[in-house]
Amino acid sequence: MTENTQQQPASNPELPTQYVPAEVEGKLYERWVERGYFEADEKSEKPPFTVVIPPPNVTGSLHLGHAFEHTLIDAVTRRKRMQGYETLWQPGMDHAGIATQNVVERELAKEGKSRHDLGREAFVERVWKWKGESGGQISGQMRRLGDGVAWSRERFTMDEGLSKAVQTIFKKLYDDELIYRAERIINWCPRCLTAISDIEVEYQDDDGELVSLKYGEGEDSVVVATTRAETMLGDTAVAVHPDDERYAHLVGKRIKLPLTDRTIPVVADTHVDPEFGTGAVKVTPAHDPNDFEIGRRHDLPNITVMDERAVITVPGPFEGLDRMEARSAIVAALRAEGRIVAEKRPYTHSVGHCSRCKTTIEPRLSLQWWVKVGPLAKAAGDAVRDDRVTIHPKEMESRYFGWVDNLHDWCISRQLWWGHRIPVWYGPNGETVCVGPDDEAPAGEGWTQDTDVLDTWFSSGLWPFSTLGWPEQTPSVEKFYPNSIMITGYDILFFWVARMMMFGLYAMDGTPPFGTIVLHGMVRDQFGKKMSKSFGNAVNPLDWMDKYGSDAVRFTLARGANPGIDVPIGEDWVQGSRNFANKVWNATRFAMMNGATVEGPLPDAADMSATDRWILSRLNAVVAEVDAYYEDYQFAKLSDSLFHFAWDEVFDWYVELSKTTFIDGGAAAKVSGRVLGEVLDVTLRLLHPIVPFVTETLWTTLTGKESVVVADWPADSGFRDVAAEREIEHLQQVITEVRRFRSDQGLQPGQKVPARLDLTGTPLAAHEAAIRQLLRLQPEGEGFHATATLPVEGATVALDLSGTIDVEAERKRLTKDLGAAEKEKAQATAKLGNEAFLAKAPDNVVEKIRGRLTKAETDIERLTAQLAGLPQG
Repeated sequence: MTENTQQQPASNPELPTQYVPAEVEGKLYERWVERGYFEADEKSEKPPFTVVIPPPNVTGSLHLGHAFEHTLIDAVTRRKRMQGYETLWQPGMDHAGIATQNVVERELAKEGKSRHDLGREAFVERVWKWKGESGGQISGQMRRLGDGVAWSRERFTMDEGLSKAVQTIFKKLYDDELIYRAERIINWCPRCLTAISDIEVEYQDDDGELVSLKYGEGEDSVVVATTRAETMLGDTAVAVHPDDERYAHLVGKRIKLPLTDRTIPVVADTHVDPEFGTGAVKVTPAHDPNDFEIGRRHDLPNITVMDERAVITVPGPFEGLDRMEARSAIVAALRAEGRIVAEKRPYTHSVGHCSRCKTTIEPRLSLQWWVKVGPLAKAAGDAVRDDRVTIHPKEMESRYFGWVDNLHDWCISRQLWWGHRIPVWYGPNGETVCVGPDDEAPAGEGWTQDTDVLDTWFSSGLWPFSTLGWPEQTPSVEKFYPNSIMITGYDILFFWVARMMMFGLYAMDGTPPFGTIVLHGMVRDQFGKKMSKSFGNAVNPLDWMDKYGSDAVRFTLARGANPGIDVPIGEDWVQGSRNFANKVWNATRFAMMNGATVEGPLPDAADMSATDRWILSRLNAVVAEVDAYYEDYQFAKLSDSLFHFAWDEVFDWYVELSKTTFIDGGAAAKVSGRVLGEVLDVTLRLLHPIVPFVTETLWTTLTGKESVVVADWPADSGFRDVAAEREIEHLQQVITEVRRFRSDQGLQPGQKVPARLDLTGTPLAAHEAAIRQLLRLQPEGEGFHATATLPVEGATVALDLSGTIDVEAERKRLTKDLGAAEKEKAQATAKLGNEAFLAKAPDNVVEKIRGRLTKAETDIERLTAQLAGLPQG
């Protein structure tokens, strides 16, 4: 029902004729910030609601994933603020160790320098300078999106307070013997020259080679396969399964390692899969995590064959070669010795790459600092198991438990200069001292501080409480810890959420960092494909905001946000959301110019029309529905509910049905104007958390009040009028059916047709004027001849379509529809008559089929009557 919505007076002193987001959004946001709407007061007696922003990298810019996540968090916090909570959305940025260091190193490279030319202290100063000048552009982009964060509380993981928190918890963990230093296999980037975390490794299918090599001679020989032939220089054993009879005679023996002067043992280990390949594997403990564990079990030596840049260090013909060069050279040398049994090239397999520089990572034995996660991970699992923390959607719990229940010790040291330096000092006589924030560092000759810095996830794991001033027991900690909720992507459930859980429970006396973890999916393109620059489908959300407005981007993202499920998005959908914002604007503007008002109390129900009572009943039902969806984090469903209520029921039906009332004026028009004002007021408040800009402009103009940001969240008054709802549903069915008939006959929407309405004895009699206006039905005049009679839901509409209707085409259409309805009835009747089906089918399925049967019978009755009403040719 849209044909009359655009018929508006030529001018409006309150609202422009068109909504132009670019002219509104920036000014509104700055006004909100200036008025302090997003700030949080720890002295407030309001109940707290706290959520932290997953800190974006200081090097980052707003991408669709950020826009998606921030939209959901902003929607939740805006609603909580309207509900009367002292709401804190804590902003800040992560120092992003590797990424930031790489950015500044690239700048230095343009000057022909490296960080080593500057030295550590000067390089760190250079990074701080870059941060001040170029870092954090995402903050301005967050303002574009409408993020309602408390900017005065913005934190940075390297600021003084957070650095103190990092040093405090490191010292506490160290003193509790939960931090230690040891040699282990880590992910090593030969380009960034540092250990990197699992989340910083990107796996992709690469074309390599699978080479089968023969070790030993004759009966004492064994064949192993490898994709990394260069590591054979560091082999210290061959492993077979203890139950594999093929190699039983070899276990305990030593065999010659080709190209070297060494012999290596054959060991039996249950890790080996006898069904895979030859059932024998080469063991290189210093260059493979599984081999390292085999080596520990069998007390094998660890031989490192590459330096930090992945250059071979073993004396001999391959020394000084890059690993890839060495691979080819070693295969050629083995081939010359007749040791190559088989070669498969290309061999496609999954290979890890550094997410920052795309270099192939190298598993490498290295002396690093580690967190002993066993007791911490157990506490993190127990907090979810005993319902102190809820994971939403619940099916994600199993993934969480699968991670924390099997967590390996965490490598926390990085070989960088930018980051929190490890607070450990080494003395001239082998002393090791961990320094807390209030301790004096050891002085004197020979004392040096550890050169490594901490993994970025170490500091971001403290984010829910370090941002509030911990380790001090600040008023903010007392008021806003624990956080109420954590909204983040399921992809960092393990890497960030688990670390926050471990640290929060450990540092805050067993209190979890948040009560609820809400996990969302990833944004994908409209075909469900991962967005990537290399795929050519990456989207800059700022471009869409420029073109369609921030509200349109936000609404599109929210409508796709089903819990834990990836979100496809295309530009057409953003354009559709822009159309919705325009619809809200135009319809509200039209309504205000035709009497919509919020002045005075609502009229008594007895003074309202059925149309008024219907829309108020539906309004309260939608308030309750939206509240329920918010509590279950069903953003897609609540957005869809609001979309259809606003567009379909308010703007397309109620406004249209009320037009005759407004035209006639009088007391009824005043009543409907007040009802329409109430509906707009509540609807705009319901929409505000998702689409804040257009709703702010419209609501403040409608109500004359300060801001919808600090307005009360709508409450369900409990008003329901089932009879009015049924009456208007009946009216809608009549109008829809006649419109369908008109369309089938090729009549233009504005084409007027003489008609006789028989509404006697039905509640529809009170709506005759509206029916005639909406359906373009003229009163019957002299010479009226009913060429088509439509019995619709207890009413009869007789139309004079002389010269306009194709009777045979209409008879053909109705006959086709009747046949489909009779087929549906037969199928439903057969299923309901099948005792075996009824015995097995769930109750809801049986009930659905009964509903289909009832509808088919109703359709048959209606279509039969319509066929009978057609003129006989």
